[in-house]
Amino acid sequence: MSPATPAGGTPAARTPAGGTPGTVATPDAADAENAEGVAAAAPRRAEGPVHRLAGRVRAWPWWVHVLLVWGASRLLAAVAFLVTATVQKPTSWTAGDPPYQLFVAVPFDAGWYQQIADSGYPAELPRDDQGLVQQNPWAFFPLYPMLVRTVMTLTGGSWVAVAPTVALVLGAAAMLVVHEVVRVGAPRAVAARPGLPLATVALVCAFPSAAVLQVAYTESTALLLVATSLLLIVRRRYGWAAVAVVALGFARAVALPMVAVVVVHAAARWWRARRGEDDLGPRDAVGLLGLTLAAGVSGVAWPAICGWATGVPDGYLQTQEAWRGVREVTPFLGWTYVPQFWLGEWAVPAMVAGFGLMAAVLLVPAAWRLGPELHAWSAAYVLYIVAVIEPGSSLARFLLLAFPLGAVTAGAVRRPPWARRTWFVAVLVVMLALQALWIRQMWESNPAGDWPP
Repeated sequence: MSPATPAGGTPAARTPAGGTPGTVATPDAADAENAEGVAAAAPRRAEGPVHRLAGRVRAWPWWVHVLLVWGASRLLAAVAFLVTATVQKPTSWTAGDPPYQLFVAVPFDAGWYQQIADSGYPAELPRDDQGLVQQNPWAFFPLYPMLVRTVMTLTGGSWVAVAPTVALVLGAAAMLVVHEVVRVGAPRAVAARPGLPLATVALVCAFPSAAVLQVAYTESTALLLVATSLLLIVRRRYGWAAVAVVALGFARAVALPMVAVVVVHAAARWWRARRGEDDLGPRDAVGLLGLTLAAGVSGVAWPAICGWATGVPDGYLQTQEAWRGVREVTPFLGWTYVPQFWLGEWAVPAMVAGFGLMAAVLLVPAAWRLGPELHAWSAAYVLYIVAVIEPGSSLARFLLLAFPLGAVTAGAVRRPPWARRTWFVAVLVVMLALQALWIRQMWESNPAGDWPP
């Protein structure tokens, strides 16, 4: 903290105006000097308390800044949830105008996670009269509901009380790791844009679908594990990274893109070693190979367990088909019919614009300033979800895990400082408004049937 020094310093050290040290000022000259000093000091004294407060806040530890940003964003989202709850009609999940905790604990996919926490997974896949597999809990990964179940057992709390609270705490932890992985994993980007780690946290918190980080969904768990995996890879803690990546495979179906991250990281180390800038010894090489295998196995572990437990080898894929408009899980197939359903004749222009925007975000200079691991995750993950999902109302939620793109957005404008601040504030305000709109449009459920957030 550097409080402003009063203009002119102390009287004993001040040199009279127009004179030299030791010169005695006449009363008129002294009065004029004092008047000028008071006039100059007045506005600075008025700003002094603000500057001192800002200095104190800046002196707080980085993790306090992160948690303050996280808390403020969750409070704003909670207000949006409460407002939305006032217009919610009775559904199979809640009565009309439900209380906040119930409203974020049971609707949509949260109901499936509650069922898993209460009853586990069925030994047999449910089928209709035609033998087609119906929607069932096997589509949802076990780590988050089992963690909530453990906390419920230890505390005696209910799902409604515990599930959103666990998500909120995991979300806070995720923001701390996001800050650190940007600081450690993107040094060029941090040097180019002051305050980038905290700015990234703010934009991730404000992302339109970031509201799910405080509801009974698995996004908080997945975001924490993705960021932790990346941080451990950057720090070359390959054994612990393997643990995090395996855990990720039981949180969400997003572990496979981590294979690309490990390969890029290994290639970058090999290249630096050839230039004499790194030492890629046998131990690290074995660690990287093991981590690559762990990521690959993690990506297919849950579908394999589903097949083994139900006796249907492709039971997971058949379960996924139950949620699709066309009962077929084929890479990129959903893009051939879903956009037409939503947008009609505007489907092709919208897809071209959307893919063009995403390519631009991945290719702008701010993206290349990311470290190779963060850049590789962003590109591999976006390509992965484009390949495997049926694009629809959940797409914005899936994009949340591409959090390094928040650093790209914040770092797109670097100078002059006023332009950087204006850009950041404008993006932040727009995102927060879109988050409120997302909650209002996506979380309010139509009792007659609705698209999940």
